[in-house]
Amino acid sequence: MKQPNLSVIIITRNEEHCIVDCLNSVVWCDEIIVVDSGSTDDTVMICRQFTDKIFINTNWQGFGYQKNLALTKATGKWVLSIDADEQVPKQLRQEIEQVVNHSELSAFQIPRLSSYCGRLIRHSGWFPDYVIRLFQRDQASFSNDLVHERVLVSDNRVGTLKTPFLHNSFTSLEEVLTKVNDYSSANAQMHYEKGKTATLKKAILHGVWAFIRTYLLRYGFLDGREGFILAISNAEGTYYRYLKLMYLQENGKNKPNNNNL
Repeated sequence: MKQPNLSVIIITRNEEHCIVDCLNSVVWCDEIIVVDSGSTDDTVMICRQFTDKIFINTNWQGFGYQKNLALTKATGKWVLSIDADEQVPKQLRQEIEQVVNHSELSAFQIPRLSSYCGRLIRHSGWFPDYVIRLFQRDQASFSNDLVHERVLVSDNRVGTLKTPFLHNSFTSLEEVLTKVNDYSSANAQMHYEKGKTATLKKAILHGVWAFIRTYLLRYGFLDGREGFILAISNAEGTYYRYLKLMYLQENGKNKPNNNNL
């Protein structure tokens, strides 16, 4: 049997609202790998309509760990990592097919065009938002970060594609609030484990700076009302991340020392 040339890896959890569009956009690839972390909706059932290579891992240790697990299941020379809320448009498919058949580089970064509450965001620091997602399987892996994992390329030979992923990142304000809470908690935990510290003053200053950077320095005002809302949610996420880190470090200091018992 001929070895697949291009494997797609996707990690999922309760993605029934978006996974069909994602999978339909990559059905042309040689192999689709899905690692699910315990969906309670119809995600897994939907994925079985597209691939039989579905693996369940409920021992969640972060996005980086989960994606590395998916990577171990891939068999293609090239790997395309795509999130469940992303899609590969036709023109990007053509670029990918060209490079996996002819390029000698180890990896490629791909821009993302993201939507926020129904509006495509072309400023605010969200575009072009390059991410390394296409790489030769034996030349790269993911950082073991709890959140905001990165692709680490062994020889740093990275090219750039032109056509962006379509990224349906936030479909409603309810989703914004949920992710602000989830991601600020994960970021706080990650920074705590790295020995970072926070205070109320840091939380306020970094939150204000996040708004200024997003709305003014990165031209978020050109993204209309959603640009303003996005800047506010960035500020809130930053503010709460530092507050949660502050309480993590305080609780850690107040834990009893069992060695003294």
